[in-house]
Amino acid sequence: MLYHLTEYKQINPRLLMDLYAEGNEENAKDAMGEDPELPFETALAQAEEGFLAFLRETFFSRPGSSYWIWEEEGVYLSALRLSTIEPGFYYLEALETHPDYRRRGYAAGLLRAVIAELKKEGPFRICDCVHKKNLPSLATHLACGFTVAAEAGIDYLYGGEVKDWSYGMEYRYDALASL
Repeated sequence: MLYHLTEYKQINPRLLMDLYAEGNEENAKDAMGEDPELPFETALAQAEEGFLAFLRETFFSRPGSSYWIWEEEGVYLSALRLSTIEPGFYYLEALETHPDYRRRGYAAGLLRAVIAELKKEGPFRICDCVHKKNLPSLATHLACGFTVAAEAGIDYLYGGEVKDWSYGMEYRYDALASL
């Protein structure tokens, strides 16, 4: 089932942390590299709480920010964050699929479902940064109608930082062109 969440309190934190387990584990290992005495469990708990604090205090405080989540049988299978930059222009980030459910089309299904919902509102554009080495994500975006719009992505949420290590991906929908 597709969920469109616009407030932090709508999220099940445990299910979301299970979905983003690999990223949180990487962040925990990075923290342990800075502090070798830090136990992994403590570093992981800190990484998860930092992620959740970001959502509570920063992400959902911006108008037009939402989480889109595909859930089945009590598991968050795939999720993404979508932020409104201006009317009809969105920035997508943090597209992720639960580690135990990858290569089953959940990310593509989620992207297609979100696009279908946005089409109900009229013309729009979605931009995203995809790491140049993340071939599965690149393939998913392309399969869902995104194009490589630039050789370097732009982070529209955090000061317009240019990310040379990523592609600038774009999806455009013009309601009139589809008639």
